[in-house]
Amino acid sequence: MKIIFSLLIALISTTAVIGQSADDILGVWYNQEKTGKVEVFKKGDKYFGKIIWLKEPMRDGAPKLDIENSDEKLRIQPIMGLEILKGFEFDDDEWEEGTIYDPKNGETYSCVITKEGNSLNVRGYIGFSFIGRTSIWTKAE
Repeated sequence: MKIIFSLLIALISTTAVIGQSADDILGVWYNQEKTGKVEVFKKGDKYFGKIIWLKEPMRDGAPKLDIENSDEKLRIQPIMGLEILKGFEFDDDEWEEGTIYDPKNGETYSCVITKEGNSLNVRGYIGFSFIGRTSIWTKAE
């Protein structure tokens, strides 16, 4: 009986993951801290994301700028509207081969995204994916 129950749970879990489609990532997502919203959209067959809302969009009476960017010429661009997810491809129930930009430190990381229910596990890393950090984004209503 225990074996049948375990097999049933495994089958249900596998079916939930297999049922995902590439476009399940589309929409608006809160970052983990709920200080921003990112709209994920599709261009061609790749997925991208841009910041469309900030809890605190202003700094010193002006829109927040990308002041931490390593490229001095880009430090004048507003964070609102900034494309932070770039070039993701859907493969085997995850979105991979893309990058994520962190405006808090001006760094770009390799990234892989997986979806569980109404959450995205967004894992940024340098080199190997097991050496990185995962942020959990939730679907905005």
